[in-house]
Amino acid sequence: MHAVEIIEKKRDGLPLTREEISWFIDAYTRGNLPDYQAAAWLMAVYLRGMTRQETVDLTLTMARSGDILDLSDITDYAVDKHSSGGVGDKTTLVVLPLVASCGVPVAKMSGRGLGFSGGTIDKIESIAGFNVNLPADEFRRLAKENGIVLAGQSLQLAPADGKLYALRDVTGTVSSLPLIASSIMSKKIAAGANGIVLDVKVGSGAFMRNLDDARALAQTMVDIGRDAGRDVIAAISDMNQPLGYAVGNALEVAEAIETLKGGGPDDFRQHCLHIAAHMLKLAGRGERWTDASEVEKLLIGQLENGQAFDKFRQMVQAQGGDVRMVDNPDLLPQAQWTETLVAETGGTVSQVVAIDVARAAFELGAGRETKDDPIDLAVGVKVHVKVGDEVEAGQPLATIYANDEARIPRAAALLRKAILIVEDEVQPLPLFYQVLYSD
Repeated sequence: MHAVEIIEKKRDGLPLTREEISWFIDAYTRGNLPDYQAAAWLMAVYLRGMTRQETVDLTLTMARSGDILDLSDITDYAVDKHSSGGVGDKTTLVVLPLVASCGVPVAKMSGRGLGFSGGTIDKIESIAGFNVNLPADEFRRLAKENGIVLAGQSLQLAPADGKLYALRDVTGTVSSLPLIASSIMSKKIAAGANGIVLDVKVGSGAFMRNLDDARALAQTMVDIGRDAGRDVIAAISDMNQPLGYAVGNALEVAEAIETLKGGGPDDFRQHCLHIAAHMLKLAGRGERWTDASEVEKLLIGQLENGQAFDKFRQMVQAQGGDVRMVDNPDLLPQAQWTETLVAETGGTVSQVVAIDVARAAFELGAGRETKDDPIDLAVGVKVHVKVGDEVEAGQPLATIYANDEARIPRAAALLRKAILIVEDEVQPLPLFYQVLYSD
């Protein structure tokens, strides 16, 4: 085969065969094709799109480009979750131990974050000593013995995706529906998942800003999963305001611990219960956990009786983390400076713009622009109000946590911009808009 012919075929809007996609991706991953040819192919895909079959073929080719995690000796049906990213999204830290406490093994590999705040791996490293760099045999041992493990991507999972994504990032081809969907699903398939719950965010703090685009992405990933022989549930959730109150690594870990102890912000708690219920639904495979009200009752019980928290504590201890920080979150990294913003007038909160809250946290040092940038685990913000809340003049709206006093004014200005108070009545935002199923 010839790379130029494949590029020209896609440029002209013609569908590529499975063999053409496989040859092109494999050649690029091995270093046998130059970046400029891969970039030309990516732009052709961006402009011309892909058929459903092409997208599935691309996904499976990338999934098979490296290691495939086999969890069959740990569980005969592995469930996993993925979030498309959001502001204050620490869901994995609650959902994993919650599901594991119900007897469903969860072995998850997560990534670090680029942008406004850290990823799941950055957040969990707020707990001193927590080891995310596990060799494959240790990862499997912990999954088998404890039923829960959370680590960085130590295996070579879908290396083709990693290489292509780096090129997409610098060629203006990130926002392509088939490229986004295949990127996400290739890693989930390579990670050994039989059932996958996708949390697709939509709104100002999400990659997908409107519901139609989010629905299209969710449907594409559900279709990929179905055609690849996986069970997929995609929940489209709101990200026009932060999830929970805390935005910032250690702050979010503390909020997750509070939720695991039966408390936590109501929206975040309900969101976690919803995602966890979908994971149990998949794990039950139509034989158990089929009654939604019974599943909700079970999950609430696991939070309130301490079993979900105990499972989180077991995971931290098994991976070398300082469990004193779990038992007493005040021992987590603490910021040197705090400043609270209050409402200047009374009224109803009409918006808490997630992207501006995220920018405030980033201004304080909670995120990174490049993979080598350091993250300040202690800093961030807490937003104390939600859309639809009634507030009085002088009531706290947000608290800034900083280690550099000079950064506070800019963060405060962003938060003032984010939170709008009006005289009219405002309805609360929904947590979820739609749920899509592969079967």
